[in-house]
Amino acid sequence: MSTLRMPTSSRRGFTLIELLVVIAIIAILISLLLPAVQQAREAARRTHCRNNLKQIGLALHNYLDPFGSFPPSMSVGLGPGGQWSIHARILPYLDGENIYETADLEQSYTAGEPPANIRVGTYICPSDVNDRPRDGGEYWPTSYGYNAGTYTVYTHSSQTAMVGPDTFILGGSLADGAFGPNSSTKPRDYLDGLTTTLCFAEVKAFTPYIRDGQDGPVDAPEDLTVLTAGDFKTETGHTEWVDGRVHQTGFTTVFPPNATTPITDGTNSAADGDFTSCREAKTPCVGLPVRAAVTSRSWHTGMVFALLMDGSVRSIGDNIGLDIWREISTRNGGEVSYGF
Repeated sequence: MSTLRMPTSSRRGFTLIELLVVIAIIAILISLLLPAVQQAREAARRTHCRNNLKQIGLALHNYLDPFGSFPPSMSVGLGPGGQWSIHARILPYLDGENIYETADLEQSYTAGEPPANIRVGTYICPSDVNDRPRDGGEYWPTSYGYNAGTYTVYTHSSQTAMVGPDTFILGGSLADGAFGPNSSTKPRDYLDGLTTTLCFAEVKAFTPYIRDGQDGPVDAPEDLTVLTAGDFKTETGHTEWVDGRVHQTGFTTVFPPNATTPITDGTNSAADGDFTSCREAKTPCVGLPVRAAVTSRSWHTGMVFALLMDGSVRSIGDNIGLDIWREISTRNGGEVSYGF
């Protein structure tokens, strides 16, 4: 008796070669897609960064309405609360009323306590790799600095006064920037035009600098490695958004954006750093000018974002002429530079 066999369907899986080909194709597609994803993310970060500066500009003009002038970078004079920054003063106009309520502008801020230890998102560029607190959480940095001018930020008065155990410098004279100690500028004071005067620009948090060691040369230096006297501060520049001194919340135009500026004190060194001859309102600076080479730097390749005094935000390339960069940092230098 014969047995009837039913036909069976053959099952065939992937061969090893076919599997490897599929994996190779997927890898190629990912390698093609990944740069596009990264570019999209960077574009989003740039938009966010630009918007942060735009918000700062709106806050400054909203501050102008009730006070009648733009805020000073800090206040030099009788009393302990003078070092508060522009960043602190405009908080109520950045939806930061709750943080502002923790600040007493009549008294010094305290490390490790609000608001010094509070992160303000508007003050941090989303591309800044150093979005972290300093000294275990005592301070939070900023990615945006005010325009303090070309080089000489301030000249201290020769007079001081005692208040309790502290000595304070009384007054002084402002230099050529958009902001400075005790400044009380109005739109009419920007004779070069609000549309062609720098207001804020990007800076890098945790920048090393040398301070309080020597009076810098009268003219802006071309090389910071010759300025070796002073305290070498390792990665603490632009790490206190509450502090109005130029090395913490400002910049100058001694060097163009993203310039490489090595510093050294003979023992320590850094590939990029800043210089401040002495700190604003510190008694060793009585009768002396504050000369500062604090460079605008960005984590965005080839450019920095800059806020102008009219509230607009521009992308400024690293290749901008140094003369133009300095011209647009003065508020009344007699230049009107449109070539940037």
